[in-house]
Amino acid sequence: MIEHIVLFKFSDRTTGAQKEEAARRLRHLIHELPGIIDIQAGQNYSTRSKGYSLGLTVRFPTKADHEHYTPSPEHQAVVSYMKEIGLVDSLAVDFEIPSEK
Repeated sequence: MIEHIVLFKFSDRTTGAQKEEAARRLRHLIHELPGIIDIQAGQNYSTRSKGYSLGLTVRFPTKADHEHYTPSPEHQAVVSYMKEIGLVDSLAVDFEIPSEK
Protein backbone atom coordinates (compact mmCIF):
# COMPACT_ATOMS: atom_id res chain seq x y z
CA MET A 1 0.00 0.00 0.00
CA ILE A 2 1.23 3.52 -0.81
CA GLU A 3 0.76 6.62 1.36
CA HIS A 4 0.95 9.98 -0.43
CA ILE A 5 1.18 13.06 1.83
CA VAL A 6 1.21 16.63 0.53
CA LEU A 7 1.37 19.98 2.32
CA PHE A 8 0.32 23.15 0.47
CA LYS A 9 1.34 26.75 1.09
CA PHE A 10 -0.75 29.61 -0.33
CA SER A 11 -0.27 33.34 -0.72
CA ASP A 12 -1.65 35.73 1.88
CA ARG A 13 -4.41 36.72 -0.54
CA THR A 14 -5.86 33.17 -0.63
CA THR A 15 -9.01 33.00 1.48
CA GLY A 16 -10.08 30.27 3.86
CA ALA A 17 -13.08 29.59 1.62
CA GLN A 18 -10.81 29.08 -1.38
CA LYS A 19 -8.63 26.66 0.59
CA GLU A 20 -11.72 24.75 1.72
CA GLU A 21 -12.86 24.53 -1.90
CA ALA A 22 -9.43 23.12 -2.83
CA ALA A 23 -9.75 20.53 -0.05
CA ARG A 24 -13.26 19.61 -1.25
CA ARG A 25 -12.00 19.18 -4.83
CA LEU A 26 -9.13 17.01 -3.63
CA ARG A 27 -11.45 14.81 -1.56
CA HIS A 28 -13.79 14.44 -4.55
CA LEU A 29 -11.03 12.74 -6.57
CA ILE A 30 -11.97 9.46 -4.87
CA HIS A 31 -15.14 9.54 -7.00
CA GLU A 32 -13.30 10.41 -10.20
CA LEU A 33 -10.19 8.22 -10.21
CA PRO A 34 -9.88 4.47 -9.73
CA GLY A 35 -7.22 3.16 -7.39
CA ILE A 36 -7.77 5.51 -4.44
CA ILE A 37 -8.44 3.62 -1.22
CA ASP A 38 -8.79 6.70 0.99
CA ILE A 39 -8.33 10.43 0.59
CA GLN A 40 -8.40 13.15 3.25
CA ALA A 41 -7.77 16.88 2.90
CA GLY A 42 -8.26 19.81 5.21
CA GLN A 43 -7.00 23.11 6.55
CA ASN A 44 -4.33 23.22 9.22
CA TYR A 45 -5.31 24.50 12.65
CA SER A 46 -2.00 24.24 14.51
CA THR A 47 0.79 26.79 14.87
CA ARG A 48 3.51 24.32 13.83
CA SER A 49 2.87 24.30 10.06
CA LYS A 50 5.64 26.71 8.94
CA GLY A 51 3.17 28.41 6.62
CA TYR A 52 1.69 25.26 5.06
CA SER A 53 -2.03 25.65 5.50
CA LEU A 54 -3.62 22.68 3.70
CA GLY A 55 -2.83 19.00 4.03
CA LEU A 56 -3.64 15.97 1.88
CA THR A 57 -3.26 12.24 2.45
CA VAL A 58 -4.09 9.63 -0.19
CA ARG A 59 -3.78 5.85 0.03
CA PHE A 60 -3.31 3.69 -3.04
CA PRO A 61 -3.11 -0.09 -3.26
CA THR A 62 -0.05 0.00 -5.58
CA LYS A 63 2.67 2.29 -6.90
CA ALA A 64 1.06 1.98 -10.34
CA ASP A 65 -2.17 3.49 -8.98
CA HIS A 66 -0.19 6.40 -7.55
CA GLU A 67 1.69 6.85 -10.83
CA HIS A 68 -1.66 7.06 -12.67
CA TYR A 69 -3.06 9.61 -10.19
CA THR A 70 -0.44 12.36 -10.51
CA PRO A 71 -0.64 13.10 -14.27
CA SER A 72 -4.38 12.38 -14.57
CA PRO A 73 -6.51 15.21 -16.00
CA GLU A 74 -8.75 15.10 -12.92
CA HIS A 75 -5.83 15.64 -10.53
CA GLN A 76 -4.24 18.26 -12.77
CA ALA A 77 -7.52 20.21 -12.81
CA VAL A 78 -7.36 20.50 -9.01
CA VAL A 79 -3.69 21.54 -9.18
CA SER A 80 -4.64 24.23 -11.72
CA TYR A 81 -7.36 25.53 -9.40
CA MET A 82 -4.89 25.71 -6.51
CA LYS A 83 -2.43 27.65 -8.65
CA GLU A 84 -5.23 30.06 -9.65
CA ILE A 85 -6.06 30.80 -6.01
CA GLY A 86 -2.42 31.41 -5.03
CA LEU A 87 -0.52 28.16 -4.46
CA VAL A 88 3.04 29.17 -3.54
CA ASP A 89 4.67 25.84 -2.64
CA SER A 90 3.96 22.19 -1.94
CA LEU A 91 5.86 19.45 -0.21
CA ALA A 92 5.16 15.77 -0.91
CA VAL A 93 6.26 12.55 0.73
CA ASP A 94 5.38 9.12 -0.67
CA PHE A 95 6.12 5.85 1.08
CA GLU A 96 5.14 2.23 1.07
CA ILE A 97 3.17 0.96 4.04
CA PRO A 98 4.50 -2.49 4.98
CA SER A 99 1.92 -5.24 4.89
CA GLU A 100 1.19 -6.83 8.26
CA LYS A 101 2.09 -10.53 8.38
